[in-house]
Amino acid sequence: MIWLIALTIWMAVSAGIYLSLSKDVFRCVLGLGILGSAVNLVLFVSGRIDVMEPAVVPLGETVLRDAANPLPQALVLTAIVIGFALVCFSLALVLRLIQSAGTDDALELRMAEPHPTDPVKPPYNGAAHEPAWPDAPAAQPKEAP
Repeated sequence: MIWLIALTIWMAVSAGIYLSLSKDVFRCVLGLGILGSAVNLVLFVSGRIDVMEPAVVPLGETVLRDAANPLPQALVLTAIVIGFALVCFSLALVLRLIQSAGTDDALELRMAEPHPTDPVKPPYNGAAHEPAWPDAPAAQPKEAP
């Protein structure tokens, strides 16, 4: 059972990375969503999936034995909701970007960078935009007493 889950996690991670490295912006967002699902699966597996008893302490006992850990389940539930909302918002942004730019190619979307003659936000020119740091004083050797 654990090998099947490990194989599923590996396939989800590899598919997510493959899609995230695509030139298509829509595929990048879907790849990040699949990577998030793989992480959720890893968290879920960490809470003992082979035990089917609920996480309820029987009456008269103080220790929970042979039950699934409810903490990873609660974390995964929260992560699923947050991840779904994030993917939906990202897809809405990507669709609006594709409508306004007319393309979904990540390399062609570089038109969003400022023009070289833009007076408000000039493009990054390397060393010309780096801050000038004052010269540090040379370390003085300590004199032996």
